[in-house]
Amino acid sequence: MFSNGRAGSIPAFGTIQAEYLSCKFNSGNTLSVLYYGPPLHILSFLELLHPKITVIMSSEPTKILLTEDEMPRQWYNIQADLPSPLPPPVGPDGKPIGPDALAKVFPMNLIEQEMSTERWIDIPDEVQSILKLWRPSPLYRARRLEAALQTPAKIYYKNEGVSPAGSHKPNTAVAQAWYNKQFGIKHLITETGAGQWGSALAMSCKLIGIDCKVFMVRISFDQKPFRKIMMRTWGADCIASPSDQTAVGRRILSEMPDTPGSLAIAISEAIEQAVERDDTRYALGSVLNHVMLHQTIIGLEARKQLEKVNLYPDIVIGCAGGGSNFAGISFPFICDKIHGREVKIIATEPEACPTLTRGPYVYDSGDVAKMTPLLPMHSLGHGFIPPAIHAGGLRYHGMAPLVSHVKQLGLIDATSIGQTECYEAALLFAHTEGFIPAPETSHAIAQTIREARQAKEEGKEKVILMNWSGHGLMDLQGYDAFLSGKLSDYPLPEELLQQSLCALKDHPPAPQM
Repeated sequence: MFSNGRAGSIPAFGTIQAEYLSCKFNSGNTLSVLYYGPPLHILSFLELLHPKITVIMSSEPTKILLTEDEMPRQWYNIQADLPSPLPPPVGPDGKPIGPDALAKVFPMNLIEQEMSTERWIDIPDEVQSILKLWRPSPLYRARRLEAALQTPAKIYYKNEGVSPAGSHKPNTAVAQAWYNKQFGIKHLITETGAGQWGSALAMSCKLIGIDCKVFMVRISFDQKPFRKIMMRTWGADCIASPSDQTAVGRRILSEMPDTPGSLAIAISEAIEQAVERDDTRYALGSVLNHVMLHQTIIGLEARKQLEKVNLYPDIVIGCAGGGSNFAGISFPFICDKIHGREVKIIATEPEACPTLTRGPYVYDSGDVAKMTPLLPMHSLGHGFIPPAIHAGGLRYHGMAPLVSHVKQLGLIDATSIGQTECYEAALLFAHTEGFIPAPETSHAIAQTIREARQAKEEGKEKVILMNWSGHGLMDLQGYDAFLSGKLSDYPLPEELLQQSLCALKDHPPAPQM
């Protein structure tokens, strides 16, 4: 077995230099070379080969591309196809809330999307024109990773790192900024964990023409300084959370002055300031139904791209924190599964923040100050302070209600993986495919590698589709810590989980499925 682009010396055959994946001896002392490359290059390649070498050509491209005209014109709303409806958000008394309860936080046009059960919702022309700066995003065949794993599986990854902000987050950030401006909003306030969402909203607000302020979780604010600079470059104000600018921030700092912060705290700070002015609203980068909706452009594109090579995935994988990139890649395929198609769908999360795998399905608040309605979701408790792992975008206590719901319906599986296995997977990916993934994305890669190895053990040629949710070029401190031997795994202790869940004792009972 030779690596791509490397010369290999073979007795009786001489030296070959080519763009190939693998070589194997056949009966009769012949050698098969599995070659991937442009057909125009094959003549010069053949000149180097001994007559007893057989060349096997593949015409399948490394990147499967769509034209701008092939970009989806509508978002897919999974609520139209759910076998049982999503339980509603409720107030502290357990009674369902109406749209008016959200009107101070979100513009009414997004609230309508939040409540909608229409299957298809049109993407506005101006939103499409901005998305076309990087969409449709490419679908890659990870041949070099396949070769390194010696797996019969075909691995495809949807590269969402091509957006200006480097992740999938602008897919909803652009839409939310546009809908807010249409509603007359002049200022948006949000939170961010790893900084990917804050960067995406900062960029989108600048392109749309409204102001942006971001409360960034303290540990990521310190670990990822270049994310702050990105936000400032796009004109946003970036504040470490908890801060002294809000009542909830000051309270938490007085109680825990050295806290690393959490997304739940940052959300509380952002909402507290957003509701103070009529020309200001709050934007959330994950969890909510309209965010899941906007991200489905990922899976819709991926399905079209696989159709171009006459394939359909056996397995669909995404990392999961609040649920947006996972929903984006998976919901169109969950629709197929609901209607009888066989496909395995896996959400992968950190073992230090195991919301889907260990968190109960409950009604819980989305923030630590309980300023949001109670949402039906898998949760570790709204007061949960996750450990300071480097996958900051996955450090959220709750899972999106729609993702939680399809988990409860048995439509998806969930796994949790330690950060050292994830970084090992990220390094293997970088060594074979070249791209350096975000720490969050590494969880999807680690699960993909597990599935590819299982396919090898079973001798099955499975098609694996993974959402490569963002690049890690702003997250190199985490790589440095791993390469320096400073990172270790942190399985969440059961005692800490139970302490956190005590905060739910006065909440309404869990939704009935």
